[in-house]
Amino acid sequence: MPDIVVMFFVLGVVAGVLRSDLSIPKAAYDILSLLLMLTIGLKGGMALHGSLNTALLIELAGVTLLGILIPLIIFPVVRYLVRLSLADSASLAAHYGSVSAGTFAVALAYTEAHSLMTGGQVTLYLVLLELPAIMLGILLYRRFSQQGSTTTVSGLWHETLTNRGVILLVGGVLIGWLYGPNAGESVTSLYTNAFQGILALFLLEMGLVAAETLRSLRWGHSRLIIFALAAPVALSCLGLMMAYWLGLPAGSAVILASLTASASYIAAPVAIRAAIPDANIGLAMLASLGLTFPFNVLMGIPLYHQLWGWLAG
Repeated sequence: MPDIVVMFFVLGVVAGVLRSDLSIPKAAYDILSLLLMLTIGLKGGMALHGSLNTALLIELAGVTLLGILIPLIIFPVVRYLVRLSLADSASLAAHYGSVSAGTFAVALAYTEAHSLMTGGQVTLYLVLLELPAIMLGILLYRRFSQQGSTTTVSGLWHETLTNRGVILLVGGVLIGWLYGPNAGESVTSLYTNAFQGILALFLLEMGLVAAETLRSLRWGHSRLIIFALAAPVALSCLGLMMAYWLGLPAGSAVILASLTASASYIAAPVAIRAAIPDANIGLAMLASLGLTFPFNVLMGIPLYHQLWGWLAG
């Protein structure tokens, strides 16, 4: 059977499909997402406590390289094979080059449930994959567009680096790293012990949103549907190959593959909406949240674990 947290996502989807009046208030969802980001950061920071070295820097450099390569690969694929406009191609390059914190949380819960060895630095993967992808998506649009955008590069960096997700992730990592699992236990245990419960409620809301997003599917979206379901498997292979080259343990490899297979539905839409006004954000959300996220949560993460077993042999 799937992990229990995944069943909360299924419950949300079923409730959404049945048009139930089940809903999570926006204020409650905001609190859940903030708690999830902070908890992920704290867990990663505590695992990093006392373990900074040259090998870690090489590992993080390899992950950053993936964050640069993936949007450059996605852009021509959606431009010429999926046949999207320039604005939407740049938008999807940013969304699929970036990552999903929800997918990360499910992958982290999966590795813990299966007792897979995972390094604390996996939390840093979120930031290192997200930031370059969003910037590159916007820069690709500017490069090939005649009108471009009035937003300055420094403004884009400021907006990207100071969004609440990045602040909470990086801040949580720093606090966890400085205090470790023991010194700050009186505060951090409140969050880390509640991780599974927070994630379950977050996934319930994501199931409701995914069901609502899927209602906008049309036959004319067939190319986008194929892309949104095929891209995760193809992109996960890049993550698995990098994990193999870096010599990562199984848990870290599964999480890296799950991240490269995921697509942003929180940070990227906000940045792209401001920088590329011609982009259809609904189209990106349909692909990332309506199709790719459910695929990863329901089937993808166990599949990437199996692929890693085959690759690491």
